Amino acid sequence: MSELVSLLQELLQPWAVVRARRMFGGYGLFRDELMFGLMINDELYLKVDRQSEAEFAERGLEPFVYHKQGKPVTLSFRQAPAELFDDPDAAVEWAQRAWEAALRARKPGKKR
Repeated sequence: MSELVSLLQELLQPWAVVRARRMFGGYGLFRDELMFGLMINDELYLKVDRQSEAEFAERGLEPFVYHKQGKPVTLSFRQAPAELFDDPDAAVEWAQRAWEAALRARKPGKKR
């Protein structure tokens, strides 16, 4: 497992048990089986939605984009602020925002 994923799990331990699952060539980050983060190439991306995306965009945090059949595909994840890894309180605050976006995006009938 990535050292950054392990560090993030440690930082978020007071907030929740965070599980990491291999996906997209990186790791999906889950709380209670709901994905709120994505670690790709040692870059952390957090779940966003209409309600939270502006906060990320105002800070210049880029969306996660990959290419499928030569075309860019943008997912509802944006880069996490760099200070997240230096400040446990900031880590919890940003993870909570991402978790709330994941909860709002959850399909009806998929209760956890």
